[in-house]
Amino acid sequence: MDQYIGKMLDNRYEILERIGVGGMAVVYKARCHRLNRLVAIKILKPELASDAEFRRRFQAESQAVAMLSHVNIVGVYDVCQSDGLNYIVMELIDGMTLKQYMQKRGTPLKWQEALHFISQVLRALDHAHSRGIIHRDIKPHNILVLRDGSIKVADFGIARLTSSQATLTQEAIGSVHYISPEQAKGSHIDGRSDLYSVGVMLYEMLTGRLPFEGETPVLIAIQHINSIPIQPRELNPNIPVGLEAITMKAMAPNPNQRYASAQDMLDAVTEFQKNPDAVPSDTIRIDDIEEPTRVIPVPSARELEQQQTVSDDTGPVYDEDDEYYDEGERTERIKLFGGRVKLPPIAVAVGAILLFVVGIVIFLFNVIRGAIFAPAKEYTVPNLLGYTLEELEKDPSILGDFTIEVGETVFSEEYKKDQICEQTPEADEKVKDGKGTITVTISGGTELKMIDVTGWSLDRALEMLEEEMKLKVVTEEEYSSTTEEGYIISYSPDKDTELEEGDEVTLVVSKGKENQKVTVGNYVDLGLEQVKAQLELQGLKANVKEYHSDTYAAGIVMWQSIEKGTQVDPGTTIDLQVSLGPEATQPPVTNPPVVTTDAPVKKTITVDLSDYSGTIDLKVTLGSTTVFDGKWNADEQGNFSREVTQSPGTTKRVTIYIDGDRVESYDLEF
Repeated sequence: MDQYIGKMLDNRYEILERIGVGGMAVVYKARCHRLNRLVAIKILKPELASDAEFRRRFQAESQAVAMLSHVNIVGVYDVCQSDGLNYIVMELIDGMTLKQYMQKRGTPLKWQEALHFISQVLRALDHAHSRGIIHRDIKPHNILVLRDGSIKVADFGIARLTSSQATLTQEAIGSVHYISPEQAKGSHIDGRSDLYSVGVMLYEMLTGRLPFEGETPVLIAIQHINSIPIQPRELNPNIPVGLEAITMKAMAPNPNQRYASAQDMLDAVTEFQKNPDAVPSDTIRIDDIEEPTRVIPVPSARELEQQQTVSDDTGPVYDEDDEYYDEGERTERIKLFGGRVKLPPIAVAVGAILLFVVGIVIFLFNVIRGAIFAPAKEYTVPNLLGYTLEELEKDPSILGDFTIEVGETVFSEEYKKDQICEQTPEADEKVKDGKGTITVTISGGTELKMIDVTGWSLDRALEMLEEEMKLKVVTEEEYSSTTEEGYIISYSPDKDTELEEGDEVTLVVSKGKENQKVTVGNYVDLGLEQVKAQLELQGLKANVKEYHSDTYAAGIVMWQSIEKGTQVDPGTTIDLQVSLGPEATQPPVTNPPVVTTDAPVKKTITVDLSDYSGTIDLKVTLGSTTVFDGKWNADEQGNFSREVTQSPGTTKRVTIYIDGDRVESYDLEF
């Protein structure tokens, strides 16, 4: 287990996991608890942190880079020292390097896509150069491609720090392909050195290959200084002429022949995009050389001597311009590489001596060059599967001369947590470059553990838990005055609980702030229209049922489902029973009853509810007229009693229903 995982730096940054290892530092994913955001932290390796001068430069350079603020530059939030550690807190980027992008997409890229990336790199460099900061290590490995297609340039200022530590025999193999000639020679550099590296990146994206290759970093660096690359259109005829010109101007060996600034090159790119068929007037072609780069053999001393001829002929002799020399005139001619020069005898003698010396020098040079620049032997890629990053760090002999780049973390049934479960290139592959990079994938293990999703959006939590961790998610909703609607309030089981695929986890999702309750009023004995208006003002709804009644006038509310004074949520529906007035008069019969002038007779219908408790559904009918139909609380309201009126001599059937069952039926005479 990495010693820093779980550690809290400055009581603020919690180290979560290791995401990368470089020559100078180890990179971790961390959470800033003060601002509740994820960050990347670069911790300086102990062997470098022990150097006081290096720590001073690390602090100064990092603080200078932290002043940069640009959408295409990885942001540096903080430069800290804590418990003997020196570290940089940076923006955490969700994406891949441009090198990985090119390998995934396959090169060459379309020129429009290449310029999409290059334009953003140039904007970043223009911002940095304007503040006196030169990158010094522009390469696809330091360009991060985000999911939306934008890029961010990383590791500004790091090359200056590593210049005193690294050599062409260590980690330079990745950088030396993009190094400028003046940087390879150790000369003074300025922002135009970064532009040369941009040109090399553009060349690689457009052609699918690097301008210079070699078996050792030294040979590649020498080519940057002395050689001319193959013209891009010879490798990919689909490249527009104008874009080839921009690329070659950026890669001019002489800095004075390149673009004066990143903004100048960006302007050239912008003009080209407006008119891709145009050819810039300032096209760079070195000495009008259009042939591909080739090795010109150096002649040996013996060959030089064989090419020397001295003419003592007395006949006419003609030079290459057909100039005639009189017969008898002694001439000495030395033929060098096909040319003819007229020289006096003493010059011939001096030349012979010089040629002899040159021959010796060339001979020694060839011997020494053969010893120093002998072809590199093949290297076998080590098998890293099953190792942890910590084990590789403790035992460098496992990697040999290779370096590693940490890729993604995946769950694995075969390998334990933190072990390397995949590598590219694969084990036992043969490579000529012993300083290559192996990209490794880390196992997340088979034992899933619950993660802290507090404050996450529901969509993000579902993507992680259901899609990535293969868990079953159940959601519940609650009101919250502190958590925004749609975000996670809490979860179960607890963080770090061991799980298996398919296990159920519960997320409590915020419904936002709870609405204020509404107090129900008394609506009985009021007109329906008046009640509806009152309910609308309160944000409540009405469900109206109408019944005939001899007691209530038509349109009057006889009963409400929710009692007065009850607190309810806005939008709650209240059932209302509304009177239709008395039932229509029965049609006349053959023998009509004797009409009397007696007044209507009143009777009381009483329902004994002493055997019931709580709220019941009660319905009482008198003939075809419904006297009552609704809820009745037997505990609070006691027995049901209702006065009814009918004409004298009338008999009506009383029927009583409780909770849907008919419990009593009898005739009531008036």
